[in-house]
Amino acid sequence: MSEKKKRVLIKLSGEALAKDTGRIYDNDFVDEVAAALAECIKEGYEVAVVVGAGNIWRGRAGGEMDRTDADRMGMLATVINAICLKDAIKRMGVGAHVMTAVPMAPFSENYSAEAAIKYLEAGEAVVFGAGLGIPFLSTDTTGAVRAKEIGADAMLMAKNIAYMYTDDPRKNPDAKILKEVKASEVLAMNLKAIDSTATAFCLANGMTIKFFKLDNGPDIAAAIRGSVEGTTVIPE
Repeated sequence: MSEKKKRVLIKLSGEALAKDTGRIYDNDFVDEVAAALAECIKEGYEVAVVVGAGNIWRGRAGGEMDRTDADRMGMLATVINAICLKDAIKRMGVGAHVMTAVPMAPFSENYSAEAAIKYLEAGEAVVFGAGLGIPFLSTDTTGAVRAKEIGADAMLMAKNIAYMYTDDPRKNPDAKILKEVKASEVLAMNLKAIDSTATAFCLANGMTIKFFKLDNGPDIAAAIRGSVEGTTVIPE
């Protein structure tokens, strides 16, 4: 690694924290992810995390509920996940902080890019909750915006598949793996693996996205170190 520390933002889905257990959390897996994050931070990497809330609540699951209220419930769910992950990281011997887009004292600190960067430079993790505080926007978009704000070198997206494809491989057996693809091509092909608003933001702001499969903690560490298989979305 160069003298300049590598700063990354990881977008971690809520479903990943549950790991197909049918519970809100797989506590062993949460600890495994936290251990990998702590290990990389101790090596000198600067790591921030945006966590989703699909394990608890999705705004679009609100049925007849007003979408703004449904999305606000989703934002609150991401804060629960952020606190869970922060606690696990701290138990691994690394300082960690939850920062939210809306005031939620004493559960979190108000988001500030400057404060987040200071924590990262001090060798501590930052977990962002409550999305951007705005309904109708996904946590993929939150990840893209926060990555740009804190000056991350890349946004790493932990998914349940290893690569992006030219089409849904479950429906189209001829779908081809994309190991590198331009953000403009992702939008043109209307690929759903990454939220289109997040993709457009990365295209407009020169942000690279690394899409990888999360099976275990070492996958997180490999992604941070730049040695994981997956799809790289380049901002062209």
